[in-house]
Amino acid sequence: GADGAAAREECFWATLEAVRAQVRALPEMTAALAQRLAAARDRLDGRRRSPRPDAPRVDDVYRVAAAAARLAPAPEATPPELRLEPGSSTTLRGEFGRALHYLQTASGGALLVAAADLMGSTSVNTAGEGFAGGFWNASGNPQARLLSIGGICEDGIVGVLSGVSAYGHGIGVASSYGAFLAPLGHIAARLHAIGAQAHTTATGEPYRPLILTCAHTGLKTGEDGPTHADPQPLQILQEGFPRGTAVTLTPWEPQEIWTLTAAALAHRPAIVAMFVTRPTEPVLDRAALGLAPAEAAASGVYVLRATDSPDVTLVLQESAVTYAFVREALPLLLEKGVDPLVYYVASAELFDLLPDTDRRALFPEARAAEAIGITGFTLPTLYRWVTSAAGRSASLYPYMRGHYLGSGPGEMVLTEAGLDGESQAAAILSHLDAHAGISRPRTKEES
Repeated sequence: GADGAAAREECFWATLEAVRAQVRALPEMTAALAQRLAAARDRLDGRRRSPRPDAPRVDDVYRVAAAAARLAPAPEATPPELRLEPGSSTTLRGEFGRALHYLQTASGGALLVAAADLMGSTSVNTAGEGFAGGFWNASGNPQARLLSIGGICEDGIVGVLSGVSAYGHGIGVASSYGAFLAPLGHIAARLHAIGAQAHTTATGEPYRPLILTCAHTGLKTGEDGPTHADPQPLQILQEGFPRGTAVTLTPWEPQEIWTLTAAALAHRPAIVAMFVTRPTEPVLDRAALGLAPAEAAASGVYVLRATDSPDVTLVLQESAVTYAFVREALPLLLEKGVDPLVYYVASAELFDLLPDTDRRALFPEARAAEAIGITGFTLPTLYRWVTSAAGRSASLYPYMRGHYLGSGPGEMVLTEAGLDGESQAAAILSHLDAHAGISRPRTKEES
């Protein structure tokens, strides 16, 4: 007979119908199976199981997060245990690990953590400190908070941990390179969001979050080459879910980690995707640099550097390019007499959850129309924040030179991309000089 995909599908369906017909023809068998299922339920009910006295308290995670979110943007929103001293050094991934541990301790161990052979490298092992060592085992090591799920298997890890979150007694935390976790975890994360929305519709209960730690994100993972130092993962997840079901977080400086973590969990989305970089970074004295406090990140989009009479409006997103801007490009611009208004995008979805009036006040459409962007992610992630053709043409992003970037120290990869501070400043000055109606003040040396 005929062959091909359609014929095979027809045969498969016919086989299923034949099996169904046989089941219907044996009512005694189906009744026996149903009785066994009911008996299993009765046996379980008869055991009268209840949570152990020291069981994790997942609601305390949300309570602590909500309390911090209510305080933001005041400095008190960051607990003393998580505050950082300007002038010190740390990693964004390390601070996220500490934030998870803070919530872990507050809840008696409500977070279950798994990583693709990168537990220590991505710093999520910190979430298990103070609990039983080793990996969780239902009978042999139930107090442990770290899970072993198939090694380097991001899709499997997110699938299992989505089940942990879905039951509502714990929060699954998956971790790997963002280059792999975002695409390989996307299907399980999407299905978790679908199921969470259905559960909320049926019960009225809030979503039960699953956390994706998209670690070693961006160009500063340069030594691993373009396979790992990937700017694409954010585009896979950002604004790709129904509003409220998922929140992506893109902190640029370690002090923003707790604020964004608390703000996201306070909203109880089904998915929280945290993007953190690998290298050690300095903790900046933001006030001395004329920058907004880290707690301002709670609004998702915020004015990083304010000015009354800006010569140019800039929108930044991603840690490596923002450090390069703040430490290198900004002093060069100020030296040339250019006074920039600078926005930072810490979370598109947290911004979306603000009231309309707050969004318009924070980031007016006129600013998007005049802005140019600098991102360590892909160009389309800027489109919402940079709406003019001229602004997009002048925007800076990893692939703007038309090729994947090489392997080497992060600073070298940034330079290859044209995203180092000196290149950023030169591009901004060139944009101001080249476009009619956009001018900048001249220094005496240039006049």
